[in-house]
Amino acid sequence: MTAIESHPPAASDAPVPDGVIVAVRGLTKIFKDFWGRPKARAVDHIDFEVRRGEVFGLLGPNGSGKSTTVKMLLGLLHPTRGHIEVFGHSPRHVATKERIGYLPEESYLYRYLDSRETLDFFGHLFHLPSAERRKRTDQLLEMVGLTQTRTRTIGEFSKGMQRRIGLAQALINDPDLVILDEPTSGLDPIGCREIKDLILALARRGKTVLLSSHLLADVEDVCDRVVILYGGRIQAQGELQTLLARPDSVRLTIPPLSRETMERVLGLIQQDVAGADVKVETPTQNLESYFLGVVQQAKQAAAQTSGATSGGQVAAYLRGEAEGRTAADRILERLTGAAAAPAPSAPSTPAAPVAPAGESALAALAKPAAGSGAAPVPAAAAQAAVTADDLEKANERLSALLGKPK
Repeated sequence: MTAIESHPPAASDAPVPDGVIVAVRGLTKIFKDFWGRPKARAVDHIDFEVRRGEVFGLLGPNGSGKSTTVKMLLGLLHPTRGHIEVFGHSPRHVATKERIGYLPEESYLYRYLDSRETLDFFGHLFHLPSAERRKRTDQLLEMVGLTQTRTRTIGEFSKGMQRRIGLAQALINDPDLVILDEPTSGLDPIGCREIKDLILALARRGKTVLLSSHLLADVEDVCDRVVILYGGRIQAQGELQTLLARPDSVRLTIPPLSRETMERVLGLIQQDVAGADVKVETPTQNLESYFLGVVQQAKQAAAQTSGATSGGQVAAYLRGEAEGRTAADRILERLTGAAAAPAPSAPSTPAAPVAPAGESALAALAKPAAGSGAAPVPAAAAQAAVTADDLEKANERLSALLGKPK
């Protein structure tokens, strides 16, 4: 049985260790009535830390203080007592808020906007350039499976589809801290699996994810550490594998054995653990894995759906890929990578050798400017006749194309 850990009150001025994104010390929230009398102690002196790059679970039954704690971490509620630091600042620090993505338990979105307009609106709030907003919007809609429904208004969406677009808006700013309150609520098993894959991808990139959920199977799949709340107090916390370990038993998984071999194995085990309850069972996959396998087979059979789709990759900017190569890289790729279409020729005439695309492009840059009166020179001859002045001119033109100083 897991021992319940108790934590002494921590001083609000205690130094925060390196790598800690969220630090909570002695956090307390008491709701009061109209006359200022205490009505409910939602959070009662809790301490915990969330480190960079981990998935942290905030668990507990209804009314245990999870949502209240999340709102205080976001600066939406002011604590009665205690100390909170997010990225080393108060949760109400404006620059800190720009580094946070939040998916609330209920998605409150403008029902008359479509998916693209919704993400563009939230991108405006973070002052993203227009081109960047369009690029991220396309990637996010593909990731959450709403590309086919981008022109439908949010008011027409089912709850699961609203959760998908809500998740996309929480990630539009590429946040360093992602706070998800019941992220899989209303989602089908495919959406749940994709949300969990996304959470793991964010953690691999070094993002920090704080997850509040009632679905313990989802938490078990992705969380590194958890805190369990009840009555506003921390009842247990620690690494998930440590909390769930059962040191009093061992599970052994082996290929199928013959009856005689199995009897000998069981006999040896009974000699060492006489009187113990030894079970022999056939391992099974969970229902989620089986469900996803059935859906994958249906997709391979070209079955169609008019709702949210699945299988979209995590948006490139969330994976940390350089979406963007520099302008120099793109121009060089066009100059050296695009081969010209061959001109049609008579069957009896052998095709003339074509210079490599990179050599042709550089030779074209080395030609005199149009109108100079010089006749066109074949690529091979031009390359052979290049002088130092021609090379200098070519370098100047290439620098001008790449936007580099001469």
